[in-house]
Amino acid sequence: MSKIRQLSQGLAIYGSGDVAVQILNFLLLPLYVVYLTKQDYGVIALLAAIEAPAKLFFRWGVDGAFMRYWYDCEDDPARQRLASTLFFFLLAVNGILLIASLAAAPLLSDRLLETPGYTLALQLVLLNTFAIGFTFIPFHVLRMQNRVAQFSALTLARSVATLLLRLALIVGLGYGVMGIVLADVIVTTVLMLVLLRWFAPLIRPVFSSDILRASLKFGLPRVPHGFALQVMSVADRVILQKFTSLEVVGVYSMGVSFGLVPKIALGAFESAWAPFYYATAREPDAKRVFSTVTTYGITVLALMTAGLSAIAADLLHVMTGGRFVEAAPVVTWTSIGVFFYGVYLLTSIGLNITTNTKYYPVSTAVGAGVNIGLNFILIPSYGMLGAAWANGASYAVQSAIAFYFSQRFYPIAYERARIGRAVAAAALAYAVAAFLPTLPPLASLVARGTTVVAVMGGVLWLAGFFNADELRWLNGLRELRQRKPVTRAADTTEMAGEIVSVDVPDDLIAARGKEPRR
Repeated sequence: MSKIRQLSQGLAIYGSGDVAVQILNFLLLPLYVVYLTKQDYGVIALLAAIEAPAKLFFRWGVDGAFMRYWYDCEDDPARQRLASTLFFFLLAVNGILLIASLAAAPLLSDRLLETPGYTLALQLVLLNTFAIGFTFIPFHVLRMQNRVAQFSALTLARSVATLLLRLALIVGLGYGVMGIVLADVIVTTVLMLVLLRWFAPLIRPVFSSDILRASLKFGLPRVPHGFALQVMSVADRVILQKFTSLEVVGVYSMGVSFGLVPKIALGAFESAWAPFYYATAREPDAKRVFSTVTTYGITVLALMTAGLSAIAADLLHVMTGGRFVEAAPVVTWTSIGVFFYGVYLLTSIGLNITTNTKYYPVSTAVGAGVNIGLNFILIPSYGMLGAAWANGASYAVQSAIAFYFSQRFYPIAYERARIGRAVAAAALAYAVAAFLPTLPPLASLVARGTTVVAVMGGVLWLAGFFNADELRWLNGLRELRQRKPVTRAADTTEMAGEIVSVDVPDDLIAARGKEPRR
């Protein structure tokens, strides 16, 4: 159990600050919905659908290559050559891409949003994404130099500043959608100025074609994988807009936002999980540890999914003043998608451990294809519920394919019986909570949520799910001690309380590469 305790320590250290800010932003949602209409949320969702994949193309996968090859650099001139090569490449290529996208923004805005007046907002989103594309250089350097305090202070300050500025522009000045966009641009501008302190020592008038070739060889394969993940995250909103209206997209987007709440916890888990399994894989009992972690991970995911599904309608009623209650089924199916995404993170680690990462794009590409196909099939007949079904199914397919390939190269004897008991207990707990009598929304939320926890916990206890060693470990969690972070949490694309997508951390999909010639 010492290994599980170690993972818990990392989770607590890596995720606490970022999770706290995201929870605070979510709790402010009742304030946002007073100042933003359903159509506004539809526009926000579609702007985010453009921003999320744009982040990938503005980095070309070289952010992962920068971290990989940094460790091969023997002195400061070599590091400067690496950083400068990637910086000037991004400046030139992305500069051309930015000019083209800004010119195309009016047409793209009319075709995608089908509502006039948002061209400037789209252009600012593209400009902001271009600028953010350079920030991985100083942030990666802080991580690799173990400057934990500075890294944490900058990331926390960015999140808090964005939150406060959005409140000022949306609530204080009534800027609506433009307030969200302006807040992001202002914070990014200030952040870039602050980061000059770490940019300046790295950027010199030098360029190496060998380094660029090696970096692109390493990084470009990550782009299709990341793009497929973003398709799975945001394609439903784009397709939904083609068959319905911006208001329906707004309601659906709100349901997705609530359904993605468990992904906040997954972001913290991801941060601790990658360095944990890389280090543990070298030990003789590694597979047993991974099996135990997976059992508990899926159990927690099942509990969150059952609980959120049971309280969905009440939570929407309380948090949005009853304006988005019709999105409750979307919350349920989105949370099921998050459940399968969590299973994917837990059970596909063999591909990273054995460096067979080429199979990640296979799983995500098939998942994205299923997502798009089912959206076109289901949305015309079932509207936003069909989109939610497609979302859950695509993540299930992605998880199954990645699990299959991972087991081929790094077989782990998972505790299928215990996992089955956990999922069955969660389903039973949800059913009991769903059949509770109608109560006022807040009272119903508390009653149904408590019922899920009590029923699932009781069923697992009676079924002998917990063993003595694990119970001792659970009782000893308060004795956790601090350890230094190695990686970061997943980046979320989030606007006005709505989480719209999640980027996979570089560490989770990085593969070994060859050292560039210098």
